[in-house]
Amino acid sequence: MLEAMSDAFPAAEVRVLWNDAPDLLDRPVGESWLARTPLRHSKPLALPAMLPTWRMPLPGDPDWVLVSSHLFAHHVRTPADAVKFVYAHTPARYIWEPDRDGRGSGPAARAASALLKPIDRRRAAEASHIAVNSAFTAERVEAAWQQPSTVIHPPVDTETLTSITDWLTPLTDAERRLVESLPADFLLGASRFVPYKRLDRVIAAGEATGLPVVIAGQGPDEAALRARAASGRVDVTFVIAPSDALVRALYARALAFVFPAVEDFGIMPVEAMAVGTPVIGHSAGGVHESISLVGGGVTADLHRGTDWLTLVERATALDPAAFRPRTLAFSRARFVSELQSWVSAGLP
Repeated sequence: MLEAMSDAFPAAEVRVLWNDAPDLLDRPVGESWLARTPLRHSKPLALPAMLPTWRMPLPGDPDWVLVSSHLFAHHVRTPADAVKFVYAHTPARYIWEPDRDGRGSGPAARAASALLKPIDRRRAAEASHIAVNSAFTAERVEAAWQQPSTVIHPPVDTETLTSITDWLTPLTDAERRLVESLPADFLLGASRFVPYKRLDRVIAAGEATGLPVVIAGQGPDEAALRARAASGRVDVTFVIAPSDALVRALYARALAFVFPAVEDFGIMPVEAMAVGTPVIGHSAGGVHESISLVGGGVTADLHRGTDWLTLVERATALDPAAFRPRTLAFSRARFVSELQSWVSAGLP
């Protein structure tokens, strides 16, 4: 996202809380005072300091500011006469929807959210214009912040993915051997290993259809997922911390990509469809929107009472030659153009 925003506005100064990717951009990136403290290594510990840090005056005297916010960056203080554009990935889930995020479920977190909600809503009202990544997020912004917004889907590297036909050449020898050892047909689940991603439902899909399962990613829920796989009735292969090239090869080899999470947008399902693999997605969240626009998958309530066999049959009957090109509607070039037009329209 930051790279694409920088492409859209190459002369703009970039400011972040701290920069752990110094080679990402070909320009200087300004950091806050948090970058000079041990807090830069822990977002949870730094959380209380983020709000006052964003309220510190910005250097210079900008005419307008574009904010990429998934937590509190939209709190940034701008000059009174500056136009403030906020691209909101989501209102903070563990404040506004703690049932969707375990980090907000404890009594301390719930008490903090009661204090933060009015502050968060007030800071969001400072924005001159708000854009969001999906219609699903637009509804959440309206509910949480009571603000209207414009949908600009995020950038996905679909230009590259739709042009590739050879997925094995970029792999290392070890990665190639891994891919070649996988079953001929399997269901793929891939994401961070955290509970709300619901990767356990991918294993349930394999059990219901008799298809082996591949789970790719890493995270704190790995032990629980392995225990679930060990007690299941289907072969499950874990691929830990795969490279981008390996993830793409797994997309290409999979019979279908199963995505049970309720996400604000969901970039991985779009990537899978761009590769040519159909998606089975949850009926709630941004994935329903992207599947509907591309026509490269099916959606249903994947959390309970799921007819997995019918879903797999419907998904695998789709024609990749038809839906794969339609993923260009989510391309990086499209995002840059839409973002530039949105900002230009909002300036005096």
